Amino acid sequence: MGKEKESPVAPQPLPEEDRLDRALRPGSLDEFIGQESLKKNLRIFIQAARQRREPLDHSLFYAPPGLGKTTLASILAREMGVNLRTTSGPILERVGDLAAILTDLGKNDVLFIDEIHRLNRVVEESLYPVMEDFTFYIATGKGPMASSVKLAIPPFTLVGATTRAGLLTGPLRDRFGIVGHLVFYNEEELSRIVLRSASLLSIRTDPEGAREIARRSRGTPRIANRLLRRIRDFAEVKGTGVITHPVAKAALEALEVDAFGLDHLDRKFLRSLVERFSGGPVGIDTLAVSISEEAETLIEVVEPFLIQAGFLQHTPRGRLATRQAFEHLKLPPPGDLFA
Repeated sequence: MGKEKESPVAPQPLPEEDRLDRALRPGSLDEFIGQESLKKNLRIFIQAARQRREPLDHSLFYAPPGLGKTTLASILAREMGVNLRTTSGPILERVGDLAAILTDLGKNDVLFIDEIHRLNRVVEESLYPVMEDFTFYIATGKGPMASSVKLAIPPFTLVGATTRAGLLTGPLRDRFGIVGHLVFYNEEELSRIVLRSASLLSIRTDPEGAREIARRSRGTPRIANRLLRRIRDFAEVKGTGVITHPVAKAALEALEVDAFGLDHLDRKFLRSLVERFSGGPVGIDTLAVSISEEAETLIEVVEPFLIQAGFLQHTPRGRLATRQAFEHLKLPPPGDLFA
């Protein structure tokens, strides 16, 4: 498959962004903008756990990339006044890897596992008794001499994050007491996030400039912060250093991010669906081959926003372009598609 050029609205973090992203992350639920319903419930759960001096219930957050799952995990640890230990599903290849982390946890600490749907099955199954009663079993020996050693783990909170909730096994999902779905952010929330980040980074931004960035950020704070930093370069080189609406609009057009926040890969996806397959329905694997891209990339990166923005539908027979997709591409829909 071909490799697409880097997109300014890709939801995955870029390596060079890690330090800046950490600096911009809110440190408390009060600083965290958006996800109001989830925050309201988390405040209650945190207060109750602290009153009982118990660890917070194991928590699962699922959402597309860039909406704040990792940030919420760090906030939970800070609000509970405990340490945070971070790892990811692909890194935990063996049970011994998990054992090393668990035995290093303190009482009521938070263990955050990103991409928890990618856990090795054996590692996942070894988590079950730990999540239930904080007991970890280590197998010793092989064959008839095999046995297990029971190891007590201090009470802790497991926080899992996933972009693919449907890939979680039932037994793992059922062991989480708190399950939170993070939704895409609205324009007002993203405008506030952009203005907050601009203040922290000492970037001069007016409200209309922030709103234009928010409008094209695909409902995703990570993308909004990335666009803010890139538009700052345009403002400093081609403007007066202030991000105004005209500056933001011109910079975003230069970055090939359109008024709906679609980039070249989104438009390529939609054009293939509309022009090659008459709007569908068509299977994702066929679409992936038609644009020389990995199906998993389309599922995780492209489709969530296209569906949320109203350009794409999932049907039992495959992907289907909406009337809005045809209108956005300035193409007439087939006469019978929306009959």
